[in-house]
Parts: sequence; C-alpha cells; structure tokens
Amino acid sequence: MSSQSKVAIVTGAGTGIGKSAALALLGDGYRVGLVGRRRELLDKTVQDAGLAAANTLVLPADIGKPESVKALFAKVHDAWGRLDLLFNNAGAGAPAIPMEDLSFEQWKAVVDVNLSGMFLCSQEAIRIMKSQDPRGGRIINNGSISAHAPRPNSAPYTATKHAVTGLTKCISLDCRKYDIACGQIDIGNAATEMTERMKNGVAQANGSVAIEPRMDVAHVGSAILYMAKLPLDANVQFMTIMATKMPFVGRG
Repeated sequence: MSSQSKVAIVTGAGTGIGKSAALALLGDGYRVGLVGRRRELLDKTVQDAGLAAANTLVLPADIGKPESVKALFAKVHDAWGRLDLLFNNAGAGAPAIPMEDLSFEQWKAVVDVNLSGMFLCSQEAIRIMKSQDPRGGRIINNGSISAHAPRPNSAPYTATKHAVTGLTKCISLDCRKYDIACGQIDIGNAATEMTERMKNGVAQANGSVAIEPRMDVAHVGSAILYMAKLPLDANVQFMTIMATKMPFVGRG
C-alpha cells in the first residue's frame, strides 16, 4: 500500500514528539487521527499541517479511560475503514520529588497514561489490524531513554517506561501471526516544551546540576516515518535516537 492510502493514529499529537511524528506522517501522505487531551493543541497541529490538514481527524480523548479509547478508534475506523499505524506516544510524569513523598494518586496518574493507556490503545489497534483486508499493521511505542536508565526522583515515569519495553516485546511476539509488527523508539533530549528546563540545568545522578544538549524534534518525526514505512516483513524492534552529547552513554 502507498502512504497515500494508509491510516495512522498518533497519541499525544498536540505537542512535541507526537506533533512532530504526526506532521511527518501527514507530509508523506498518511491520513492521521490526532489524539490528545486538549482540542486547542490538536487544532494547532492541524493548522501547522498546511494542505495536509484535510487528511486529519481531531480526536480529543483521555487514553487512560477504556470507553474513551474505544470511541476514538471507532471514529477512525468509521471515517477511513482501516488502521495501518499506531504511534503510542502520549506520556505523563510526576513531580521530581523523593519516591517516599509521592502520593498514590500521583503514581496512578502516570501509570494510567504511560502504561494502561498504551495497553488500551494497542488492544483496539490489534482488533482492527487483525481483521482488516489487507491484514496487519504496525505499532510503535515511545519508550524514552528512561526505558534504560532513570533520572533522579523519577520512579513512576521510569517504572512505566521499563514496562513499555515488556509490552513492546509481548505485542511483537503475540501479534506477528496477524502480520502486526511492533517496535519501540527510545528518545533522549528532543527539543520540546518538556525539555526546556534542560537549557538552564537539570539534576544529575551525582547530585550536580548540568545543562544538557538537545536535538531538533524533527529528527524524531523522521525516525518514526522511517519505521512506519518499512514493509511488514521488516521491523525496527528497538531504536534509540538522542542528542549526541547528552549524558547517557558511559558515566555521563
């Protein structure tokens, strides 16, 4: 199938990495369902898509709620008749405070989005992809560098991102019989609103505070597009894309 006939859903499409991925897919001819909590941010993504805006569907939703997830996938299927790509990107974090000071509500809010939301979206995607003709599709999960190593005071975010890796492997294994490929992209220090604080310095593992290099978020969009355009008999199981000089490899 050509990109012009393919359908994608991107969660967290109103800002940052999700927006970059959505614009890259739209630029290649995909029809894209834009999912996020805030309609005004999704509308801005549509505006920035230019002529490709006609190939968008704005889907405000809370992916931590099963009924909300079912409804958004049904809308995409009703509008376009199939689903070829799901980019599970939506994510949330908790305050950077000691683990013992976190409330259960703060912990659960991160788990609901980063893990349960990804599970719910994947379920609905699989149900569509296994039943459509041509059969199959691709799921890409946003893992983050935190799927490998934590930052200080990041237990909820890091725990869920480690769990994403397990979910990625299970989807990849259990769904290949349906011609569904699943991979994970781990991103480090893309220049988004979330990483603005890095320009002024962020806490390091040794207790110091350091300014960290960032990279253009458009590179992430290009990486997602590369993964998405592979034929279904090929898969990027794991990709790490990061600012070259960020403190990750080695000891900082």
